Amino acid sequence: MGSGITRILLLVSFAAALAACGRAGDPELPPAAAAAQKEKPADAPPEDRPFILDPLI
Repeated sequence: MGSGITRILLLVSFAAALAACGRAGDPELPPAAAAAQKEKPADAPPEDRPFILDPLI
């Protein structure tokens, strides 16, 4: 029964080690997606429409 717990702990520690690999920071887009995103014009801000619960705040 001890070997089952040992296997689980080994798998959990291995998964944690793999999850910790990599660079810290925000995810980066692939170069093609980043270029396409730069070409898009900025969208206008959404218009401020009244909401039924606005008088309560």
